[in-house]
Amino acid sequence: MFLSASPVPQTGIPGVRHSTFESLRLGHSSQSIASGLLCFWDSLNFKKDMKFMGITVLFLDEKVNSVIHGFISTGHTNHYMQSLKAGSIVKVDHFEVTRCSSMYNITDYPFLIRFISPTIIDEVITCALEFNHQS
Repeated sequence: MFLSASPVPQTGIPGVRHSTFESLRLGHSSQSIASGLLCFWDSLNFKKDMKFMGITVLFLDEKVNSVIHGFISTGHTNHYMQSLKAGSIVKVDHFEVTRCSSMYNITDYPFLIRFISPTIIDEVITCALEFNHQS
């Protein structure tokens, strides 16, 4: 599976342009990533009666063996829920990159991809390959 790239299409899928996780910049931007959508789950606040806070998503760039997590807040979950398919290859555009609090950091990557109103997530390939969950 070839998921990382530079500003030129390298996924073998015409027209898919994206950045590597390492080239993400803090703030709102028009940058894009194309990666495997490894898994997602409901995020609950255990200190406040299990209140639903949003959805946590893990994105995988298998070429560089890197995982970054994303977050979809409560107000945006209905809009994006149908686009989330574990095991698919997705392109995500127009998101916010923020520093991840050490308290909530679930990957070794220091940043978090936060879905905002203009965020677009498009499935590129469904069940393209089995993910190596040991990576």
